[in-house]
Amino acid sequence: MNAVLFDMDGVLVNSEDYWTEFQAEDILPAAVPDDDVDVAEVTGMNYRETYDYLEAEYGTAVSREEFEERFEETAREIYREHVDPVDGLHDLLAELDDRGVERALVSSSPHEWIDIVLERFDLEGSFDHVISAEDIDAAGKPEPDVFEYAASEVGVPAEECVVVEDSENGVEAGARAGALVVAYRIDAHDDLDLSPADEIADSAAELRETVLELAS
Repeated sequence: MNAVLFDMDGVLVNSEDYWTEFQAEDILPAAVPDDDVDVAEVTGMNYRETYDYLEAEYGTAVSREEFEERFEETAREIYREHVDPVDGLHDLLAELDDRGVERALVSSSPHEWIDIVLERFDLEGSFDHVISAEDIDAAGKPEPDVFEYAASEVGVPAEECVVVEDSENGVEAGARAGALVVAYRIDAHDDLDLSPADEIADSAAELRETVLELAS
């Protein structure tokens, strides 16, 4: 494998703990008060597509503007004040760099949020490419488009890329793109169907070991 495509939330930083709480206790009950929506249904989606999904599947009780504003305000707080990088992240990225393996950050989050994480944790320059789903005019995860686009930007066929994801939607997107998928099982997500993944890591140490075994 000649490239590794990393999701951000839950893979590079432990933000899913905060996002899961926010969605379960705040935004989903406000947006869809008459239905019990499982957070896993929308995890990994771009937040604007989350609104589209909720509106189509359930009907929403808040406006798009209010929904997006609440997401954006929460994102700035989460990334600036709460999250930490996954254990061993800098060492993993440095080892991949030493091996000449292309590294891309591929997230459903907008660049504004990604940039906060990169700057706060001294990750600027650690990735050859930084890609947001908002860079392309296509469907987000679980559709494969963003990973297909990332592979083309990296210049490596998707079949020669390792995708590292933690959500059902992200794992499915990577698998549908034809990449080799490593699922990172985290405490923030319970009982996910990670069966499309080729490998499953249950700890940061196992994730690092698995990625390095797969990357040339």
